[in-house]
Amino acid sequence: MLTLDEVTFCYPGSDTPVFERVSLQVPAGASMGLLAPSGSGKTTLLGVASLSMEPTAGTVAVAGTPITGTGHRVPQTIRRKIGMVVQSPRAATSPRLTLQRIIAEPLSFADGRRTPDASAYAAQVAELADTVQLSADLLERLPHQVSDGQLQRACLARALALDPEILLCDEPTAMLDSPTTAVIMKVVAARVERGAAALIASHDRALLGVTCDVLRSLDAA
Repeated sequence: MLTLDEVTFCYPGSDTPVFERVSLQVPAGASMGLLAPSGSGKTTLLGVASLSMEPTAGTVAVAGTPITGTGHRVPQTIRRKIGMVVQSPRAATSPRLTLQRIIAEPLSFADGRRTPDASAYAAQVAELADTVQLSADLLERLPHQVSDGQLQRACLARALALDPEILLCDEPTAMLDSPTTAVIMKVVAARVERGAAALIASHDRALLGVTCDVLRSLDAA
């Protein structure tokens, strides 16, 4: 379960909140769509929910446990409960890593390896790639050698690598074609059916309406 209680966020040096007193709860086995236009603060909200940004006020709780701090100040046992898919897969990946190594990143880092070692996790990577419908020949390619949709599917596989209990998606299908959008949302829905809590932020009301159990607007959250 993911809970945000009266969360406010201001960037350092600013008194103007990006969003103010946002409260929401996403239980296990449910998906919430967060409807908000571009520039409304939904990316920042998901940054707070992912524990990479600390709220100015309010509380973020994971599985009922209030969390303080961000990044590596949060225990690994908590951090690995959260998977994140961002809007731009190219901004979220190294151009020097193959798709296989991109997917293997969380597995390697969880084992204390400084660099992604895809060979040590070949079976898990192959299973994850199959889940998001990436063929084996694509795994050896670099980001510039694949489409945005193929790279986003690799990013989704990476987010699922540690079998997270919470899945956060920030405009995960923006500018992708319909078949890729269908694959991504089907995979997310399957994770929810297995018990994950999913928070999906998008400006696309129709997409959220057909894929999420609950639809909220950022203004009303």
